[in-house]
Amino acid sequence: MVQKLDQFKESPSQTAGPYVHIGCTPNRVEISGVWDEDLGLVMVGPETRGERILVEGHVIDGSGTPLRDAMVEIWQTDAAGLYNGHGETRGQADPAFSGWGRQPTDAVTGAFRFETVKPGRVPFLDGRLMAPHITFWIVARGINIGLHTRMYFGDEAAANAEDPVLARIEHKVRVPTLIAPRSDGAGLPTYTFDIRLQGHQETVFFDM
Repeated sequence: MVQKLDQFKESPSQTAGPYVHIGCTPNRVEISGVWDEDLGLVMVGPETRGERILVEGHVIDGSGTPLRDAMVEIWQTDAAGLYNGHGETRGQADPAFSGWGRQPTDAVTGAFRFETVKPGRVPFLDGRLMAPHITFWIVARGINIGLHTRMYFGDEAAANAEDPVLARIEHKVRVPTLIAPRSDGAGLPTYTFDIRLQGHQETVFFDM
């Protein structure tokens, strides 16, 4: 006989609250002694292989205002298309590259910025190669469940055209919300990716 577990009730949903930075990025909010450097702050080092790039942007609400208390995490492959994790079975990822980063948006401007490397291509479930991309996860006050999206590269038009995930987006006019244009005037190639939570040009989010 299956035991009834009436004592386990679904808890009420909660937003990320104003306290997410205290636990995840304590040094940014001037709480010292937790760890020397906030986790995810640095993704690359002198020996990291691949093209060094900057990824920057804002998380923008429905009124067009950048959020100044959001937190953004990214995951990606290394320059060879390998993930730094135990689940990677195709080879050894670059040990000098973390593959993961975390940044709070700036308390004044609402901007985020990651120094990373341009990722390689990785196969989809059916073996087709996906275009180079970076996965984003966004949390902030008022967001009950973290939002997932992807950033693709504006200078990878051919790869983007054959990407199996982009091909699944029904409304093709929304695909550009996932494409970050490249500029080369800031020392490193810079890709600008603004994440719009609602309204005009709302970013495509994925159920992951």
